[in-house]
Amino acid sequence: MFPSNIELLRHILDEVTFAIDATRTKTLEDVVLDPILSRALIRSLEIIGEASAKIDSEFKILYPHVEWRKMAGTRNRLIHDYFGIDYDIVWDIIVSKLPDLKNDLHEIVSDNG
Repeated sequence: MFPSNIELLRHILDEVTFAIDATRTKTLEDVVLDPILSRALIRSLEIIGEASAKIDSEFKILYPHVEWRKMAGTRNRLIHDYFGIDYDIVWDIIVSKLPDLKNDLHEIVSDNG
């Protein structure tokens, strides 16, 4: 059975929480120099993008403030350009986009779950 929109949102929320928690005391340089952490963060962003792409478009329309397309687009860039990962962009997503996304997802899940 295919996961529901809420299950997909919970997967996204898990990965968002991981990325925020894993970098809470880190710098961009820490991430770049730690291959395990950097790979884990890239994988989290891939999962976020993949799960967001599977959420029904009718559901997404209800929450236009969430950057659904950008999430899926980030995943596609990471998957298809794995030799050219720009960690400045990855870092910016983690520190400036994910905290707001986490708040939005908590609200959406609590409203629907």
